[in-house]
Amino acid sequence: MDKVFIIAEAGVNHNGNMELAYKLIDVAVQAGADAVKFQTFKAENIACRDAVKAEYQLNNTENDESQFDMLKKLELDYKMHKQLISYCGEKDIIFLSTPFDLESLDMLVKLGLEIYKIPSGEITNLPFLREVGALNKQTIISTGMSTLGEVEAALSVLLKAGLDRKKVTILHCNTEYPTPMEDVNLSAMNTLRHAFPGIKIGYSDHTAGLDIPIAATALGAVVIEKHFTLDRTMDGPDHKASLEPQELVQMVKAIRNIEQAMGDGIKQPSSSEMKNINIARKSIVASKEILAGELFSTMNITVKRPGHGISPMNWDIMMGRKAKRKFLKDEIIEF
Repeated sequence: MDKVFIIAEAGVNHNGNMELAYKLIDVAVQAGADAVKFQTFKAENIACRDAVKAEYQLNNTENDESQFDMLKKLELDYKMHKQLISYCGEKDIIFLSTPFDLESLDMLVKLGLEIYKIPSGEITNLPFLREVGALNKQTIISTGMSTLGEVEAALSVLLKAGLDRKKVTILHCNTEYPTPMEDVNLSAMNTLRHAFPGIKIGYSDHTAGLDIPIAATALGAVVIEKHFTLDRTMDGPDHKASLEPQELVQMVKAIRNIEQAMGDGIKQPSSSEMKNINIARKSIVASKEILAGELFSTMNITVKRPGHGISPMNWDIMMGRKAKRKFLKDEIIEF
């Protein structure tokens, strides 16, 4: 990756409607994201019929609807996936989808995906991890709700199953929607980086707004993932914690600016500021008329702009030297 890989997370914000899904792809393309990501699951495979909803899901969906029924309405079948993949190909954006069960993983494999995303909730799903690892494809792991030990255990399963370590990217993440600022813990990115040397580190964001993904970029995230929607007021579990189209544009632009601004880390004058050195820096100049043979001292020299003469860093060397010629006030001193 020679730039931050930006994943526009459409997730389930299509509400089961293909027209909305196409519009979400269009928004991701217009924003300049590298990939648009959906979610692939079968409700029967991931939730018991009496499984309770998360608090944020209760707040943003019908209260008398079970988690199973909510998920059932948000499924995308094989045909829908093929159509979305085809549309992404036309729009020149990478199609991604997060599988939540083995049947869905198998479907994505048959559809030819080259990048696989392990969601936070599956990081303790050993059979699932083994199947993903055996694919030996580019693999992105979200680590919401996880301890460092759980991340290490999941990574171990993946690697033992055959996944090349160089193909792994670990995303720091918090799975509260939206995530309170005090719970973001961006410093954990550095913890992950030190704990797993040689593995790429990124960030999956569920906070409100743009600040945290931009900060994560400055901390060296190689992947940024962020939910987006057509309209935050729409019905559905994830809309309220998502960016609207213009905000997604702003986030992508800000990330691109930040990654350019990070530079190579070498502290030296940039090409754009070289022209300002002589203008902003100072030289040793005569503070009054100095006659030839007169000794330089604090009584007759000072420091003023421009900076193309003797550097003031040579001030001590100048003390007591003889002037080889006459200098007028404000004239740059020469040895």
